[in-house]
Amino acid sequence: MAYADSDPNQRPGVRATAVKLLIAGGFGVGKTTMVGTISEIPPLRTEELITELSRGVDDLSGVESKKTTTVALDFGRITISPELVLYLFGTPGQDRFWFMWDELAEGAIGAVVLADTRRLESCFPAVDFFERRGIPFVIGVNCFDGDEEYQPDEVREALDIDDRVPVVLADVRQRASAKELLVTLAEHAITMATATPA
Repeated sequence: MAYADSDPNQRPGVRATAVKLLIAGGFGVGKTTMVGTISEIPPLRTEELITELSRGVDDLSGVESKKTTTVALDFGRITISPELVLYLFGTPGQDRFWFMWDELAEGAIGAVVLADTRRLESCFPAVDFFERRGIPFVIGVNCFDGDEEYQPDEVREALDIDDRVPVVLADVRQRASAKELLVTLAEHAITMATATPA
């Protein structure tokens, strides 16, 4: 179990358990936005401007107005209590940065995989990554303004994921919605950890 002592307001003698969660998904799906929405501290962001050179490498279909991209990770923190601190790590979405995912996933108890129904295939690599490693995850369907809204069962069928994986409609620009995703992930991770093997 990991511990964190970084809070100067923490009660003497109380060591906080640090829990690592990942926010993953395809390019431009809202990972940086979610970390910034829910973090209690100013998030660490490693964003750079999208240049003409990256336009030939990154598929901007559906996100043509995107001006920046994460080149390493996003980081945020949520203190649940003096005994429990959540650390959020947003993964980079482009395939050229996927080599970092193994390191970022080390010690994580679970992940939110954000999905954009305009480009649903962009979350396939994240779903595959967590399924192969047995890391609990939930799907957060980030509902963008003006887009057709699909029901969770329709998204589940399109992604061909297990019925036990929660699918939640969300707007990660809203704190309550981002919080709902994290609560759903925590509940799912606990359920998976206590489930009796088949």
